[in-house]
Amino acid sequence: MWNWSGSDLKLRLTLRVAIVSTLCFAVISGYFLIEADRSVRGRIAAVADVAAKTLELQQSKIQWLNNARSDFPDLDSVAATVMTPGLCLAFRSNSGEISQRFCGGAQTDTAAPPLAFAALYRRLFDPGREAVRQVVSRGNAIGEAVAWIDPAVPTAEAWHDAGRLMAVFMIALPLLCALVYAALARALRPTRQIRDGLERIAAGDLAARLPPFDLAELSAIGDVFNQLAERLAAALSDRNALTQKLILVQDEERRHLARELHDEFGQSLAAIRALAASARQTAAADCPPLLAECDGIARTATDMMETLRGALFRLRPPDVDELGLAASLEGLVAGWNGRSRGQPRFEITISGSFERLAASVSANLYRIVQEALTNAAKHAGATRVMLRLEMREAAPGGGDSAIVLAIDDDGQPGDPDPKGDSQLRSGLGLLGMRERVAALGGRLSFETGQPNGSSLRVIVPVAVSRAAAPVVERAA
Repeated sequence: MWNWSGSDLKLRLTLRVAIVSTLCFAVISGYFLIEADRSVRGRIAAVADVAAKTLELQQSKIQWLNNARSDFPDLDSVAATVMTPGLCLAFRSNSGEISQRFCGGAQTDTAAPPLAFAALYRRLFDPGREAVRQVVSRGNAIGEAVAWIDPAVPTAEAWHDAGRLMAVFMIALPLLCALVYAALARALRPTRQIRDGLERIAAGDLAARLPPFDLAELSAIGDVFNQLAERLAAALSDRNALTQKLILVQDEERRHLARELHDEFGQSLAAIRALAASARQTAAADCPPLLAECDGIARTATDMMETLRGALFRLRPPDVDELGLAASLEGLVAGWNGRSRGQPRFEITISGSFERLAASVSANLYRIVQEALTNAAKHAGATRVMLRLEMREAAPGGGDSAIVLAIDDDGQPGDPDPKGDSQLRSGLGLLGMRERVAALGGRLSFETGQPNGSSLRVIVPVAVSRAAAPVVERAA
């Protein structure tokens, strides 16, 4: 009954006040109508009492004087003093015959009420009901003094009074609603600040804080909001620190695995190739039919060596600190183009200078690109992958520079991600990218096109203090 989903709180409260005020007005109006009816009935009863007493005195006088002339009943004296518009006074004998009756005329300056109101009023109050008092002489009832009022008179008076109350209500209710709405708008004005603070928190600005408010309830909300913001900032800081440590451990494990593969597996493959060459020389002299098997062993060892080199390159990338981010990414793209032989085709465009980036920024961006290219090539079935890296310089008014990384492909889209982005095809690939971007304080978004294609966007703020460098455009 009271639930208006999505409506304004001030409007909802104002409507409730209006409904309650209307109910109160209806109750007050009913009370006044009941009191007015009770007053009219009391007045009619008093008139009937006076008439009955007067007639009894007249009867006693006639009997005391032994006056044979019968001028009973005589209601002129009573009617002259009590008669009002619409009031009727009569004497009714025991046989039911009306011996004398007086009726006051109805008022002509009162507008006739609507038929519906008149019917309802008469049904609720029965305004034409009689007030009857017995006239007793010498212990015997000789008749009744009857008083009643024309139903049209109290009905018209009730409508007139109700109309005045309605006019007052129609003026007072809008004023009351306007005052209530203004008071609520003023009292709830801090909710805008609370909403803005929540929006800032949702956008990642964990420095958002709420000021103290005048209302105790809103101040309590503000205190809880500030405590949650502080705890969320601390938790996010701890998570970023842990993420950076985990990334360092992961990279260290990759380097350790690369060394193990190079030292153990690589040496074993080299030994197999040497043994295959030695066996081929022996077979050429002693057993020529074994030459084909020796050549097959040598080719298999060579293919395994090439596969190992590719795995070692992915596990232990070139030294980004030495080559720089731009050169490392160009080498990564060139390596993919060489291994894929144009299917898919990798393209790269670099805009800006990246020479003075922090080592952690360069290493994490390299890993993000490496993961994205691997997903596009091996899992999406893309035929074209475009990589764009841009350094956006800070605006003259202040702020930090930002690195914008965009990777687009025409492969098959992945499944929806519960967080809103689409999932990369290699399971935990997107999660790892998110963690790296979060550790850098950046933002990541991943969208899929219809019917094909996907787009990865990474924006990382970079605080660098350097002189303006000319923009360099490179494409491969």
